[in-house]
Formats: sequence, C-alpha cells, structure tokens
Amino acid sequence: MSVSARLVLLVTVLLSGCASVVALDTAVRRPAPPPLIRFGADTFAFPNESRTKNHDKPDLYANYCFVMARAVTQFHRFARFDPAAPRLSPRAYTQRVGQVTAHPPWDDPLPADRRVVIPGYASLHEFSADQEAAVKAGLPSRFWTLVHWTNWRVVFPFPGWHQERVASQVMTELQAGHLVQLLVTNFPEWELNHTRFVATRLFDTTEGSIRAFRMYYWLLL
Repeated sequence: MSVSARLVLLVTVLLSGCASVVALDTAVRRPAPPPLIRFGADTFAFPNESRTKNHDKPDLYANYCFVMARAVTQFHRFARFDPAAPRLSPRAYTQRVGQVTAHPPWDDPLPADRRVVIPGYASLHEFSADQEAAVKAGLPSRFWTLVHWTNWRVVFPFPGWHQERVASQVMTELQAGHLVQLLVTNFPEWELNHTRFVATRLFDTTEGSIRAFRMYYWLLL
C-alpha cells in the first residue's frame, strides 16, 4: 500500500470515528448506567501520592496515576479473584499482577475461565492492602506513561466542540458498560497533569482551563 493510500485510510478511519459520536444532548437523556466498579473493592488500597506535597517522605509512591488507573481497568477485564483458593507467595503474586497488566487495556474482557486468577483474596482492594509490596512490584514502570506520545495534547488549547465530543464519548462508553480513563490537565499549570476515572471529581485545583482527553482506548491512543 502506498503512503498516500495509507494516509487516506487513516483519515477515513478518523473521520468515521468522529461521525459515530452521539450528540451530547442525546447522550445525557439516556438512563444512567449502573456502577461499573466498587470503590473500596475494585480499586487499590494504596494511593498514588503527590510528589509536591510529600517532598521528604521515604518510599514515596508518586507519579503512578496512569499506571494505577490503567491497572484498575486491566484487573476489571482480565483478572478473577478466588478467596477460597490457597494463597501464594509474594513472588507468585507479583507474577500474577504482571500477567494481568500485560494485557492491552483496550482489549475486550476475557471470559472467567481465561482470566488470571488471584487466589486467596476477594477483591483488588483486599489483595493490594495485604500484598502491597508484591502488587507494586508487579505493576509496570511509570516511565512510558510519562513519555507517552499522546501527552503532547496537554500543551494545546482545544475548542469547546472537542471537549463536548469527549464528554459524549465518555457517556456512551459508560452506558455500554465500559470503564473510561481520562487524562485531565490544566496546563500550563503543572499540578493537574493527571489521570483518573470519570467517577471521581476534581478539586483543589488552580484556576485555569481544564481539559480532558481519553486514554488507553485504542492501540495508538
């Protein structure tokens, strides 16, 4: 396939994606979906800490927001907890976490019999509370999230229609039963270049233009 043909194909795919977005005023009139995850059960027990607010804290676990938010989706789609099964060693649990997070987060959820089994625990929260060191050791490095090629989006202003489109996509995905991860920024302020799930809220931010972008929903995005 020639370079020009590839460009035409790429533009066609992108435009077809734009055309398929439901109008926001239509999306907001649809019934609210049931909760997709349970906070305190399907989330991590340990936090992604703020580096700016914990300068002198030993063993600081900071700048892992992308890794942790993405991993919640991966556990939601590719892991299964079996509290009745015998517990494993920390090393074995680290390997299981690595197996879960090796799955691309945009892949379809696996059936129960093909999921990575986490024995001895009933939920991600219980697991990560009791095996914090093993879980952290199994999570991927934060490096590639910090240099992810789509991070360039934070430096540009985006028009209102773009943010409306993101909001419509988010609502459509939630109504379809899919978790949504967002990159939220108020760049050029540095405090809010952060990722989170739609179910959380923003607070204590410096006044500025807050923009949101979808993350990890396609191979290139």
